[in-house]
Amino acid sequence: MDIVEVKLEDLNVKEFIAQKIGEISSTVGNGIAINALSGGVDSSVVTMLGYKALGRRLKTFFIENGIMRHEEPQQVVSTFRALGVPIEIIDAQKQFFQALRGLTDPEEKREAITRTFYKDVFSKVVKEHDARFLLQGSIYTDVEETIAGVKRQHNVLVQLGIDTEKRFGYTVIEPLIALRKPAVRVVAKALGLPETIYGRPPFPGPALAARIIGEVTKERVEIVRKATKIVEETLSDTGAFQYMAILHKEKVTGIRDGRRDYGHQIEIRCWESHDAKTGLPTRLSFDTLEEMAARITEEITDVVSVTYNITRKPPSTLEAV
Repeated sequence: MDIVEVKLEDLNVKEFIAQKIGEISSTVGNGIAINALSGGVDSSVVTMLGYKALGRRLKTFFIENGIMRHEEPQQVVSTFRALGVPIEIIDAQKQFFQALRGLTDPEEKREAITRTFYKDVFSKVVKEHDARFLLQGSIYTDVEETIAGVKRQHNVLVQLGIDTEKRFGYTVIEPLIALRKPAVRVVAKALGLPETIYGRPPFPGPALAARIIGEVTKERVEIVRKATKIVEETLSDTGAFQYMAILHKEKVTGIRDGRRDYGHQIEIRCWESHDAKTGLPTRLSFDTLEEMAARITEEITDVVSVTYNITRKPPSTLEAV
């Protein structure tokens, strides 16, 4: 890769923030930039950098794609409006579910999300606001894993030789492209973002679609959304790097009320990691695992099996899809 990583130990936070604000301001000039906010630490930092550089000339949007966590759009918008940053929600659920219909291959699903996000949704928004730039929170690990062929990250474009100006009608600005997640968190804290943002576990760009093995439908998203809420409520105090619920493709046989119940499988993953390059499964207590399994199968009656992943990365990956 041509990108030179800025390691955490070499990061001068104040200088970095000032440099990136200056670069954004210089690149956009007197024009308008569009910003994609998901609420994760990466996109949140880019939002604050962009707003400090451009003020009201930064148009920030939260894309309601139908595959986010429980009440996430409302929570993210509320957080940033409290910080003085105006946010607009775009309801694009129909476009995303249409694009994902019938797809089961992980890379095909990622490509469908990428195409819908950049071409179908943001190309239209950019034209409506007469903007020429899109700010996004791509980081070093996204590019590294994509180039290595581990998995295609939906926000990696220019590094794959994609001319965004020609294909989508705008230039992508990536202020965090040289940082990994721990460094981004330090920048987030320095920018005054709340701990609910800078301490938030990593969450994939394709959202809950990255945690569904097989086809992504509204019904299957709702199952993994409920399971995710339970897992995050249970494990939020563990200090783990990342934790998640994954919905498997195949159903399995279970028993409810003394009768056969053919239902879904949820896999729980919880990781210890520094920079997401490697990871070890957290040694959770059996009581904690039992608690999650009981809640998931009781509160989501379509689920009859809950498992815990104990494979390190590599050969596993943090996310399943």
